[in-house]
Amino acid sequence: MKHEHESLPGEEAPHLAATPALSDRDICDSYLYLLGRLLALRHEHFDFLGGARWNEIVHRDLDNTTNHAHLEVARSDAWIAVDESSCTLIDVPKITGRYYTAQVINPWGETVVNINDRTFPGHPYGPFALCLKGARCMVPGGARRIDLPCRKARVIIRIEIGANAKDAIALQRRFTIRATGAPAIASPVAMPLFPDERLPGVEVFDTALAVLASEMDVNLGMEAIQAKVRAIAALARNRGARGRIDRVVRDRAWGLKPVLYMTEHDWVTSRLAGSFGPDWLSRTASNLFEMWSNYKTEATVFRTGTVGRLDGSSTYTMTFSKNDLPWARVRYFWSLACHDARTRRVVPNSLRRYVLTSHANTQLDSDGALTLYFAPNLPEGAPEQNWVPTPAGQPYILTWTSYGPDGATISGQWYPPPIHRVDGTL
Repeated sequence: MKHEHESLPGEEAPHLAATPALSDRDICDSYLYLLGRLLALRHEHFDFLGGARWNEIVHRDLDNTTNHAHLEVARSDAWIAVDESSCTLIDVPKITGRYYTAQVINPWGETVVNINDRTFPGHPYGPFALCLKGARCMVPGGARRIDLPCRKARVIIRIEIGANAKDAIALQRRFTIRATGAPAIASPVAMPLFPDERLPGVEVFDTALAVLASEMDVNLGMEAIQAKVRAIAALARNRGARGRIDRVVRDRAWGLKPVLYMTEHDWVTSRLAGSFGPDWLSRTASNLFEMWSNYKTEATVFRTGTVGRLDGSSTYTMTFSKNDLPWARVRYFWSLACHDARTRRVVPNSLRRYVLTSHANTQLDSDGALTLYFAPNLPEGAPEQNWVPTPAGQPYILTWTSYGPDGATISGQWYPPPIHRVDGTL
């Protein structure tokens, strides 16, 4: 894309005078590229401030709704570190007839590999050795070696709850992770630990050089955008240029967020997820939408688009026609949850019903359609098993997840049905 370049402010320091003029678009590109990495780096900071330890698995408790947003799966996770002398072993139990995956993600938010019966049909369970590419460390006999392009990685294990939560949790606890040695682990680069609703401004460039040096971007063709980031970081040290950079970021870069996703029926989804190639902008958008997202072939996530648009005190419905029931759109299962509009955690309710899934005993309408209800109290005439309780007086969002979605879902041709308010259409 051709850029329209602008002259730098006249008050800039003499040593910057020879720097080529950088346009507002250059500033926006640099900021959004860097933001993708900062979103992942922020999670590393938060997790270790919360007590995480390297190469140690944490099994999340389903009874604690603050642990993670997708309670249709039993989730375990870990931060792993490898080097030339130490690998990380993941032991996977035998799982049959139930969706599962151990997703390995690099520090930019790119999925490196999924360990499951689909990726490794000849070795779906047992030990796997995650090793730094080129490392000559010893791998235990019987372990399947997987080379990583990074020294740090995030591992997220998801196991379908299904109709029997007890069995799913028992399988979850049989996953183990341990290091074969004592890897050297660099501390995360210092950065502002911003909340989602208040993104940072020009200050992201204060540590930009260290952030870029801390983890290689494995995608090809990133040299040009990284050169822009370094140039903006140099300009940001100048007081006059710093104000302009911050204004551009706040006035223009933040405003790009709504156009980075696919939308229909008031549902929003990422254009890409899990793997992005040269499309770093989609990677940042995906990290903003759902950090550590997997390939769309594994799971495609939709959310209602406008934060706060759904009112917890009102009654809403969504209806699947008898010719397009959700079971036909997934290979494994689907889920639907009510989430807090700000924290994206499931909303507590007296029934402790946090999610509807394919395994729920939902009741079809008389014409064969499926109608789901969202309201603070059970609507008159609605089957109780089709109802998701909502928080009275509080805004919320709905999250739909398709596990093993069909091609139309992956490509963006299929979306969940529109949401309707009982007293009118949204």
